[in-house]
Amino acid sequence: EVQLVESGGGSVQAGGSLRLSCTASGFTFKDSHMDIMGWYRQAPGHECEPVSIINNRDGSTNYADTVKGRFAISQDNAANTMSLQMNNLRPEDTAVYYCATLGYDHTVVRCGGAGPYGMDYWGKGTQVTISS
Repeated sequence: EVQLVESGGGSVQAGGSLRLSCTASGFTFKDSHMDIMGWYRQAPGHECEPVSIINNRDGSTNYADTVKGRFAISQDNAANTMSLQMNNLRPEDTAVYYCATLGYDHTVVRCGGAGPYGMDYWGKGTQVTISS
């Protein structure tokens, strides 16, 4: 059974930094056959938004325009973890952040959903709150 567990959320002031980690069990990031691995977020009243995504099919790494230059995604294959370093945080970064892996590349409609093929896996999310 695939399980993803996030850690590292919290509350900081604008301009601060946080590092989120995602620990996986039931599969390995290194040998994953999943198309997509990455971080999503959802703020109250907003849609689920991809923050940083690794596409295993073409090897690309993508960031939302709003976080480019401030966030960085990484993997530690030995520890089977995926991390998101978030610097120069802004109040608009406030959201619940989710670690996810998707069996097939598709537009996520709802954070935490199983996806159109039932092959999306999500952590429970970790709250990030940035105060001005």
